[in-house]
Amino acid sequence: MTKRMTLRVNNTDYDVAAAPDGLLLDALRYECGLTGAKLGCGTGDCGACTVTVDGEAVNSCLMYVPECEGKSVITVEGATTNGIGAVVAAEFLKADAVQCGFCTPGIVMSTCALLARTEPGTVTDKDIKEALAGNLCRCTGYLPILEAVRRSSEAPR
Repeated sequence: MTKRMTLRVNNTDYDVAAAPDGLLLDALRYECGLTGAKLGCGTGDCGACTVTVDGEAVNSCLMYVPECEGKSVITVEGATTNGIGAVVAAEFLKADAVQCGFCTPGIVMSTCALLARTEPGTVTDKDIKEALAGNLCRCTGYLPILEAVRRSSEAPR
């Protein structure tokens, strides 16, 4: 049974139709028109659909829309417009950490979640690898991604 609910995405309220088993990824793409999060595997293994919900990185292909009621969802479209998300996006470009771009939004969102919970200059390679463990990339070879996250982690927040 579908019901209407308000979904707060990128600090904007969206009126969405939500079935009890409706996926956040589908609501973002088809109800809100935000296509940054991608359907990769559909099983939570690739991270292409990563967004943050109340600051935590989540796989939107595994989260139901009703679970998000009253919470703040941030997508790559919202994260990269200013603040640390804009720094992360710029550093990814500078480090050539973007190839085909399919996985990039999810990796950027995992990076933003990591940087939101750490102080500038305190992020270790181990922290980065743990934060990005749920994100797969077939094109970049990961070294440029690690460099971009390292440089982003030095930025003031």
